Amino acid sequence: MPPSPSSGGTTPEQLAGRYERITLQLEDLFEGYAESGFDAISRMATIAALLHHKMPHYFWTGFYRLEAGELIVGPYQGPLACAVLPGPDGVCWTGVRERRSIIVPDVHAFAGHVACDERSRSEIVVPVREPAGNVVGVLDVDSDQPDAFSEVDRVGLEKIVQLIFG
Repeated sequence: MPPSPSSGGTTPEQLAGRYERITLQLEDLFEGYAESGFDAISRMATIAALLHHKMPHYFWTGFYRLEAGELIVGPYQGPLACAVLPGPDGVCWTGVRERRSIIVPDVHAFAGHVACDERSRSEIVVPVREPAGNVVGVLDVDSDQPDAFSEVDRVGLEKIVQLIFG
């Protein structure tokens, strides 16, 4: 398949390889974290930083944590974020409610989209599950390009969020 301009000009195979390398790098980093007592929020911070700087099509990369019925901003990289997503609207809340990853090619066409930054054009949200399987937050990634995320991103990011409580 040809390269996609929205994914940094890489082919799907190259993009999948990049996610695999990032996953391996995170596994190595988190092996040391277990011995030092780093928690899930530390892992989220590391994931957000590494993804944001390694993925050219990411504009905003971060986590929203489910606390007392609201999604509260967690570790992130990029421009300022909405501090609280009270729900029930938006891509992040849809991911929480439906307990599945959501890819939105055009956020302006998504009913109820919460615009924290008008430059955001497309988005992917991946639920974060604790060991018992309950959704405790989401990984939220925005791009300033339309249609920037694919199934390759979904698969790669779903593997990465499993490392938070791994």
